[in-house]
Amino acid sequence: KLSHQRIFFSPPSLLSSINKKSQQRKKTQLTTPCSLPSYFAPLPKQRHVVPCTTPKKMKTPTTTFLSILLLVIPTWARGRPVERAIKIMNESGRRVEIHWIHPDTGELVLQSTPDVLNGASFALNSFVGHSFEVNELPAKRTGVCAGENNECRVDYFTVNDKDDQIIFIREGIIVEHLDSHAIADKSAADLLLECKSNAKNQLLSSTSDPTSILDDMTSCVQKGIAKEIEKANEEITFQSEVRKGMAGLLENYTCADETLNSTEAKSTVIWDGRKVGIIVDRPASKIHTIEKFLTEAECQAVEERAKPLLHDATVADGSGGSHLSESRKAKQAGIKVDWDKEQEGDLIARLSRRVYDYVNHVLPFEIKENGQEDLMSIQYFGRGPDDDKPDRYMPHCDGDCNGLDFKPGNRMATIVMYCEVPKVGGATNFRNSGVHIKPKKYAATFFSYIDPVSMKMDDGFTEHSGCPVIEGEKKIVTQWVRLGVDNENPWDSFNTLGVKYSDADEQ
Repeated sequence: KLSHQRIFFSPPSLLSSINKKSQQRKKTQLTTPCSLPSYFAPLPKQRHVVPCTTPKKMKTPTTTFLSILLLVIPTWARGRPVERAIKIMNESGRRVEIHWIHPDTGELVLQSTPDVLNGASFALNSFVGHSFEVNELPAKRTGVCAGENNECRVDYFTVNDKDDQIIFIREGIIVEHLDSHAIADKSAADLLLECKSNAKNQLLSSTSDPTSILDDMTSCVQKGIAKEIEKANEEITFQSEVRKGMAGLLENYTCADETLNSTEAKSTVIWDGRKVGIIVDRPASKIHTIEKFLTEAECQAVEERAKPLLHDATVADGSGGSHLSESRKAKQAGIKVDWDKEQEGDLIARLSRRVYDYVNHVLPFEIKENGQEDLMSIQYFGRGPDDDKPDRYMPHCDGDCNGLDFKPGNRMATIVMYCEVPKVGGATNFRNSGVHIKPKKYAATFFSYIDPVSMKMDDGFTEHSGCPVIEGEKKIVTQWVRLGVDNENPWDSFNTLGVKYSDADEQ
């Protein structure tokens, strides 16, 4: 279904008046936006930015009409602006101008410089809910337009919230507004039309029976869908490889840039009186930050219990065990939770209960503490900028991140809690998601890597690293959360491949 917004004026004399006023109107020069929030970075120079101006009000019929038009713009579009890139293709056979419609005054602000020739394309950055006017220009040779009575024709479009928006200016100055949804609908309609045509031809043939025709039509649709899915998967695979390749190249630069702030949350909510920043919210990959998640007293309790148990941290060895590795330099100690002392106010039990409460707040699994891994105290130490082997943790996944089915008993979520933060370094970097989180004392980072509906694992978006600690100390408390463990099937009955030791012994 094509989103085609065509505005008709009546009577013709009104259209004539508006067009004449439009041609006589002084074109407003492009300016730097003045009303956009500061959190928007400068837009690419090759694109034309929708300006924010404070022009004089125009006493024309256009102003009255556009004031009414703006009343129907969704109220959400007047909140925090959502940016969209727009491509405009002129296939009208005429020169046109593109004007932004000022949402407060209705004045037309010229965007094209000065016009868009037939066969040319034009790109601009705008925001959801912003409207534009397309004006036909008189031919240079004749000085007149090609509309009825030589009038210059006009059409409009409004930026929606869909991706991949393309504006086609067709013959007659008719705007055809395509986006990702419209393109998909059109592709499906074309496929069905072809299959229906084949079925119709078979119906006209006396040799075909209804069952055979239905089977053939079903087969036609299946083949067409399979081809579309195959093309989409090829594109997704290519884009994924490019994205991961770029993320790998930028990993060290991102960690080294101390001026890089934490990624801004897309939204914030309050949980148990604490501010939660939602940074990534995909079905199989979620990344949150939680302020004031633990207390100084809880941190001290963990550190005291961990002190005599600290040892060099290990990583999975790929065969079901673990070993020391240069990819992970830190000290760690597992801390068993005394759940029997929870009612007595044991600090570690209180902290651990808060961990499971938050996991159950986000995910619908009703996770219990039975059979779960110990709390893990992990400590990184900075030895100065000249250390060629600083404490760090190279990019890795805490659980499976291959997009395949979840294996019962394995990890599916993590909470990292910060007790001590370094002076330099120590950020957590989710390179495939473009997320960078600087540690904040007593805050926490939560991330899950399972789709609760499909039970598929994340496909690399929660792969993360602990950037090198250069100066100071980084002391964290980590809880890896499993699904499918209990007292009879505890976490340590599984090897690092996610296979139960008892099952492995029988193979």
